[in-house]
Formats: sequence, structure tokens, C-alpha cells
Amino acid sequence: MAKAQYRMSTKSGLILEGGGMRGVFTCGVLDNLMDRGIRFPYTIGVSAGACNGLSYLSGQRGRAKYSNIDLLDKHHYISLKHLIFKGNIMDFDLLFDDFPNRIIPYDYPAYANCREQFEMVTTDCRTGQACYFNEKHDPQRIIDIVKASSSLPFVSPISYVDGVPMLDGGIADSIPLLRARELGFDNNLVVLTRNKGYRKAERALSIPPFIYRKYPLLRRAIQHRNSLYNEQISMVEQLESEGRLIVLRPERPIEVDRIERNTSKLLALYDEGYTCAAALDIIPQ
Repeated sequence: MAKAQYRMSTKSGLILEGGGMRGVFTCGVLDNLMDRGIRFPYTIGVSAGACNGLSYLSGQRGRAKYSNIDLLDKHHYISLKHLIFKGNIMDFDLLFDDFPNRIIPYDYPAYANCREQFEMVTTDCRTGQACYFNEKHDPQRIIDIVKASSSLPFVSPISYVDGVPMLDGGIADSIPLLRARELGFDNNLVVLTRNKGYRKAERALSIPPFIYRKYPLLRRAIQHRNSLYNEQISMVEQLESEGRLIVLRPERPIEVDRIERNTSKLLALYDEGYTCAAALDIIPQ
């Protein structure tokens, strides 16, 4: 069987789905791209995809893997204990302060000076619509954006960007392919964190009336998130079948949960991401 090919161009875009800890698949993909010196003119990431994309744009090979696997094993930053005592299933103080500033410092200057575009996706709680940010120069605003993009509904508190209440970008735009195409990037490589054919249950989510009661449009967006996700997946698969984009995804249904803490499972999924990317013949411009 011929090796799959992807030809880089000035219109190349890299779309990174979220998926919580399933994003270690994306870590493997991005580490392989860095090992080959491959940079995309445009990258857009959602939730975990935004977190991992930041390390890719700063050129810090292995940083996302170390954060997601090695430091999880050491610091146990996903826990019901954090939800009970801090109101967040994840320790955001550790993830978005200690990690980037002290434990595994983020290279803000390298990111600020890179030529490529990078956008992170959040959901505006007031409108239920996606917001797209490309901040490169203000470290605190970068953290505010990526924290908001990663703030899971129900198990994380609302975050704020420029004083605006925000939550996980995956609520409004899980796979921001249309955003890339709107900006003129129509030669895309999409990294998904579910196997081919995966679909969410179509039923509308039921939300207790006291949750997000101040944000009715956010509630509506959450209720219809599954059907929107399935529509986006169908569009990706259709364009893939027509040869109009390339998709990297896990080959089998994966056993890693969104808040997975089993590091052996996470390492196996990381390795699969690296192997899948290595099997793609990427032809430079």
C-alpha cells in the first residue's frame, strides 16, 4: 500500500481537536512533526489541542508529553479531591501557573517570535459562540485564553478573557476546520482524538435549571453540542473521502478517558500518535 502523502503549501492548516487526556495522541503527532522540522503556516487548537499547540509553536519538543504524562504521575493534578476543594476537576493553579512559570517553563519569547499563525478557541458564555484568539505577546493573556479553552463545563469554573466569561472551546467549535477555511487555509491536516466512525449520542443534553442559569445561550450550545460535533465529523470524513484534506486519528476505539489517570494507557496513545504521524509522507513546499 502506498504511503499516504500530504503536500505542504502556503495554504496549509493544522487543526487540533481537544478531548482532554486523549490529547496525548496529539502530543505524539506534534513531537513527530517537530522531529522532522515541519511547521504549518496556520495552526488552530481547541482545549487540549490549544495546550499542546502552544508547545508546538514554541518548538519545545517533548514538553506536552512531559506535562500530560510524567507530571500527571508525579502531581496527580486530575482528581475528585480538586473538584471538592477547589471546584475544578483539575488543579489549574498547578497547570497554568506552576507548570509554565516554574516546573516546565514555557518559552514565551520563542512563541512570540515564530512566524506562523496560531489560534486558540474558547466559547463565550454570553453568546454560546466560538471565539478565536491569536495572542502571542502578553504572557498573562495567553494563559487566560488557554485556561478558558480548557475549562470543561460542569467540572471547571468559568474562566475570563478580557473580562468576558468563557468556557471550553469544544462547546461551540470542537473541530474548527471551517475557521481555517474561512481564513484561506484550505489545505488542511486534521488531528482527531477519536477513531474513524466515532459519533456522540445525538440526544440533547439535559442541564439542571440552576446550572449556568445566567447564560441561556451557553446552555443551548451545551445541549446541542453532540449534534454539532457529529456534523463536524461528517464534514471532515466527507472532505477526507474526496481527497481534500488528510486526517490523523487513533486507529482503534481508544480506552483513554477525558480525565484518564492511567499513565500506561496515556503513553501507549502518545506512541500511537507519533507512529501515525511518522507514517505520513509530508512533502515540503
